[in-house]
Amino acid sequence: MTLAAATTLGTGAASIAADSPGFLSPTGVEIAFLLVGVVTFGAAIVTVTTRQLVHAALWLVVTLGGLAVEYLLLTAEFIAWVQVLIYVGSVVVLLLFGLMLTKAPIGRSPDADSGNRWAALTVAVTTAAALVWVVVDAFRTTWIDLDGAPAGSTEVTGSALFRNWVLPFEALSVLLLAALVGAIVLSRKAKADAATDTARVPGPSTGKDGAR
Repeated sequence: MTLAAATTLGTGAASIAADSPGFLSPTGVEIAFLLVGVVTFGAAIVTVTTRQLVHAALWLVVTLGGLAVEYLLLTAEFIAWVQVLIYVGSVVVLLLFGLMLTKAPIGRSPDADSGNRWAALTVAVTTAAALVWVVVDAFRTTWIDLDGAPAGSTEVTGSALFRNWVLPFEALSVLLLAALVGAIVLSRKAKADAATDTARVPGPSTGKDGAR
């Protein structure tokens, strides 16, 4: 009786250990997540360390695309496509147009380097450590079933957003609208001041000295 009970307990413990998630038995999706994360991290390092502005913008595309792949692996499909459409498809294109319109140098740019590298590295490492500590402490016991139904689809995200986060969503909308209106007002004021300064500049002299 004791041997049978011990066998039953051992089998139950083994099945629980097999079903429970752990770091010592990663799945294929988790391995792919780590590999994509390493590539994305490397691309981000190259983005902030290269002295060629065009190369920095292109490596930024790789970094943001890697983040989109990470979201897909975490079954957050909606966030992944938002990442591609907004950041890769809009922000990076805007940066490239800015580089072209400002006639940025194609080769190495000495102005792209800064003497505050150690200060920037200290701030970056401190911020990264704080973010990792906060995220790990907040989601220590939270696990995502990557083999189950997508947890970040459009339906699930929209339902959670408009049921539990309506007030922050609307507050953010008002904040963005206020920023847009403020940008328009400041740009119109700058144009008005420039026009006033141009009108105050005296024209060329047309007197006798000017005729001579």
